[in-house]
Amino acid sequence: MTCISTNAAVPGDILCKMQAAASAADIFKLLAVDYDAKVLNVARLHILKRMGEYLASEDFADLPDGIVAARCKAVLERAYEDFVTASPLQHRVFKVLKDAVAPPKRANFVPFETLLK
Repeated sequence: MTCISTNAAVPGDILCKMQAAASAADIFKLLAVDYDAKVLNVARLHILKRMGEYLASEDFADLPDGIVAARCKAVLERAYEDFVTASPLQHRVFKVLKDAVAPPKRANFVPFETLLK
């Protein structure tokens, strides 16, 4: 997606406005999604990562901006609710958290007796 920066307000650029937002709170305000600051302070990156995962399955090609904005709002609300009901540790959206609970990789084992043959 290419966003062209101009001084004129261009309708139909909700995705560009989201990309240009300075904070998670700005995205919530832009999409008019209510939030608890305590939840957002703890899980802002997790919420936005989950939102990105949900948005990856969306196709916004040739859709009017109002529909794109409504879908983005619904996805943000869904991602936010994930972290209202459970902690970031329970959802594990980041690789480092997933790896922390992954079963250890088993190293190849060669019995000592095999080496002596």
